[in-house]
Amino acid sequence: MIQLLNIVYTLAAFAMLLLLGQFLVRVMSFGRHEENAVYRLFRLLTSPVVRVARAITPARVADVHVPVVAFFLLFWLCLGLAVWLPQLVGATS
Repeated sequence: MIQLLNIVYTLAAFAMLLLLGQFLVRVMSFGRHEENAVYRLFRLLTSPVVRVARAITPARVADVHVPVVAFFLLFWLCLGLAVWLPQLVGATS
């Protein structure tokens, strides 16, 4: 159980870094981000997380903002797991 939660934490942190990298490439490419191969790779790797965020957000949230919602969902997941995992490990010792 603890190993599974640790894997979820690691994947969520990695997805957060990918979303951050995608944002930085978008900012630094000055509007030509769709032509950038790194941006397209980041978009491909983060698409499952963004799809989940799109599914749980209301329809009035613009598609442009959904990656930001996904980032904050991952942030809160990581924060919750960072608080809960040490307590769980301490309880099993």
